[in-house]
Amino acid sequence: MGAPIYLKDAPKVALIGGGFIGPVHCETLRRIGVPVAGVLEINPELGKRTADRLGIPKVFTDLDELMADPEIGSVHIASPNFVHYEQAMAALQAGKHVLCEKPLALTSAETGELAKAAADRPRQAAGVNYNVRFYPLCHEIKARIARGDLGQILSITGSYTQDWLLQPTDYNWRVEPDGATNLRAVSDIGTHWMDLAQFVSGLKIERVMADLAIFHPERRKPVGGSETFTGSAAAERATEPVKILTEDYGAVVMHWTGGVRGVYHVTQCQAGRKNRLSLEISGTEGSIVWDSETPNRMWIGRRGRSSELFERDPSIMDPSAEAISHYPGGHAEGFPDAFKQLALSFYGWIAGGSAGPAPFPTFADGHYEVQLCEAIARSAKAGSWEAVSD
Repeated sequence: MGAPIYLKDAPKVALIGGGFIGPVHCETLRRIGVPVAGVLEINPELGKRTADRLGIPKVFTDLDELMADPEIGSVHIASPNFVHYEQAMAALQAGKHVLCEKPLALTSAETGELAKAAADRPRQAAGVNYNVRFYPLCHEIKARIARGDLGQILSITGSYTQDWLLQPTDYNWRVEPDGATNLRAVSDIGTHWMDLAQFVSGLKIERVMADLAIFHPERRKPVGGSETFTGSAAAERATEPVKILTEDYGAVVMHWTGGVRGVYHVTQCQAGRKNRLSLEISGTEGSIVWDSETPNRMWIGRRGRSSELFERDPSIMDPSAEAISHYPGGHAEGFPDAFKQLALSFYGWIAGGSAGPAPFPTFADGHYEVQLCEAIARSAKAGSWEAVSD
């Protein structure tokens, strides 16, 4: 078992964006001793409110001012998707480390440029926040697959389901088209599933066949906008009708490297499912099932002998999983802890001199996820199998 870690001499961080996920970054960094020194919002007035709410000492007026500040060594991007490319590229060019929320950018042309820029700067940390990798049992699954516990992998299946956009009166900026793939459920939550499945299996998704559906062709948009996970606002404020072009549901059949087959579905309209990622990996010697809503437990299936439930317990886990499990068995670790472990891997790599392969999701990973989304969008439009471009 590890122990809670407090980093010393970590770079000062500027946070861009203070909506749903920005404060999670702020809290995470403070847990591990990384100072959050400034914040940038769409305007200084909003920045002042975010700074007051989160206790951040400095408000930047614009991106140029942030990038010119020599005290800022790292930038966390938690802004809307359409500005990720500009902000991430500016951070790289300013010599700052950067951790960006997904998607890394809107198109693979943009993510390709960012991945190349990051590769040209190997001493700068450039990561994408695929935090689900950092639940301890996900590392445990990866280790078991790598040592052959499941035998030859046959299939990888699962889902990512939520209910926060179930009603036509539920609205958020995420339902609006991005002018690129115009994906929503797939790009917002499906990318977490695809990243996790590829991470733990060590395999790549090569070809896809996709089916997408819009359950609410029209939604009611609150005048003045709404925040993520705030639920229906129609009864509380004036609304206006908006035509919806992004999917509420998506199903993707996949061909993986090595002839492995798979399928997963995503929806943000499944009542009662708040934020559930389910992953099942099946092999010739066994199978493993993990569910993000019960993240400290996994099911191990076998033929010819008893199946079992495995509870997270660092004393009996693989060293790679033990290292990111800071509390004893029975002491639940969840969503904030996964964020913490990703941040520790990011800033720990920096503290170690940026030596060796990056232990966190990189810009190259973010690039591949956008390529996957583009293949899924092409497949849904053409009704055909599509290869993932590289």
